[in-house]
Amino acid sequence: MHKLSIEEIISWIAAEKCFEAVSDDYSFSLKIDAYVPFVCGAVHDGHQFRKSLWDNCLHSEYERWYEEDPNTMEMVQSHPIVIAGRDSRFEYDLNRPPETAIFDTAWGKKLWRSPLSDVEKEQSLQKHANFFKVTHALMTKLESLYPKVIVFDMHSYNWKRWDREVPVWNLGTTNVDNDRFGSLIEHWRSQLETIQLPNGLKTTSKINDTFFGNGYFLKYITQNFKNSLVLATEISKIYCDEHSGVIYPEVVRAVEEQLKTLIPRMVVEFEKAKV
Repeated sequence: MHKLSIEEIISWIAAEKCFEAVSDDYSFSLKIDAYVPFVCGAVHDGHQFRKSLWDNCLHSEYERWYEEDPNTMEMVQSHPIVIAGRDSRFEYDLNRPPETAIFDTAWGKKLWRSPLSDVEKEQSLQKHANFFKVTHALMTKLESLYPKVIVFDMHSYNWKRWDREVPVWNLGTTNVDNDRFGSLIEHWRSQLETIQLPNGLKTTSKINDTFFGNGYFLKYITQNFKNSLVLATEISKIYCDEHSGVIYPEVVRAVEEQLKTLIPRMVVEFEKAKV
């Protein structure tokens, strides 16, 4: 893996180089094994939290982990193009626009002992901006090579906090063109429902049942790239114990192995569709 500046990453994309890199501040990673018409993203996979914020943060490491999306990059790591956040969303949230990307409170609890300095905020917002500069360069390149591009925007959510039965998979679609892409969205939902999980876990999948696809990553790509479909794909945290932080690697691996088949199959459906 290379450590590259933002300018180097963008220039390598422009030159259609294949590479695996981390940004020079370690805030995100990008792997391109081939320039294909689909991207896997895991913007909330990161857990890093820079040291200058530690003493000022009122949330514990576990509380931060609880609201992150651990292992979502691992679930799609075998695919040709993977972009993933390495920093915690508590430092800055890549799935929110810049003006709300830095939390004052998080999930009902004050986040900082004292207000962040302008210097700290600017450092976080620069990382946010850099991620989207690279996202823009990547999507621009792919749309120049292909008539349309599909993005698998991977997330997870805490199912035990709900007081009703919730699906293993949820697709959030309120910010994509459902008239244009509705049948493809339903196809992806039905494919996710075929995933077989260990430990007697039953797979269910629904659309807009728990979350609605309001994230900035989806909105940014959808608004700037008219021939791209972003599928906000959330798995409930059945692959771990939300309350202890223990990961169930056999469940993570089962999801990863089956997505190796289902994602390319979905790409073929997307390429065939007249949208």
